[in-house]
Amino acid sequence: MDPKKTVTVSIVIPCYNEEGNIIELYKRVKSVLNEKQVEFIFIDDNSSDSTLSIIETLSDKDTAVKYISFSRNFGHQSALKAGLESASGDCVITMDADLQHPPEILKSLLVKWEEGFDIVYTIRKDDFINPLKRLSSTLFYKISNYLSDVQLKNGAADFRLLDKNIVDVLVRDISEYHLFYRGLVSWVGFNQVAVAYNSDKRFTGKTKYSLRKMLSFAATGITSFSVKPLRYAVILGIFISFITVVYSIYILYVSIFTDKTIAGWTSVILSVLFIGGVNMILLGIIGEYIGKIFMQSKNRPHYLIKKTNIK
Repeated sequence: MDPKKTVTVSIVIPCYNEEGNIIELYKRVKSVLNEKQVEFIFIDDNSSDSTLSIIETLSDKDTAVKYISFSRNFGHQSALKAGLESASGDCVITMDADLQHPPEILKSLLVKWEEGFDIVYTIRKDDFINPLKRLSSTLFYKISNYLSDVQLKNGAADFRLLDKNIVDVLVRDISEYHLFYRGLVSWVGFNQVAVAYNSDKRFTGKTKYSLRKMLSFAATGITSFSVKPLRYAVILGIFISFITVVYSIYILYVSIFTDKTIAGWTSVILSVLFIGGVNMILLGIIGEYIGKIFMQSKNRPHYLIKKTNIK
């Protein structure tokens, strides 16, 4: 990078009902990056509070503040995509609006980028989430790394710096409908480095990630980068078939060579319930992949814009 060149840093911030955090986040980022040319891109994911109006007021006062407002709630990953597609900076930093991603770390990300790294991702060392969520997060990374062909670092999140060349790759060459940027950023390769940080408490408001959304996000991450669940389904099916054959041989032996009567319904009912349950699980796994193919074939846009000040 040419040290004489004026560098523009794009800050992409997805927002959903974050009215109490926008101003504080803006002030802290401006304070940290006061020597840089900064472009803010707020993506309002159809908030029901005054998030959008606050962003609009900021944009009236500062031309560096840009925004995109969705026609409905399309989700965090679609908001990231919209921000990446609209960013014009030499590098792009994606971060959440709740201030759990501390703006004071931004300089550390930029230092690593200036050293020549294409991707600078962050690893959360400590945070204020409850033990149950921390346990579920740890399990997600372990299961994902076991089942997926892409390895994710425990504590990694959508708080990262991307060189503009990486942004071009993600925008131009990635066309899948179900987005999982944590996996995609790891998958693209290039020159990557991690920066550790301590997470702050949410400044105001409540988390938007329910258990249902977290499970859906985990399923998307696992099935987007591997067919191992399908392979394990085949192995399980073969194992059950083997057990069935062995049990059938036993039944035939008892029927032909002994006088014992087979006590019927308990073993039959248990076998039927077991096989039926396994079949439902296997069909669910297959259905997850077929559903992704179905949604991809529709070729629908990831988001629709209701309002924006980006030309």
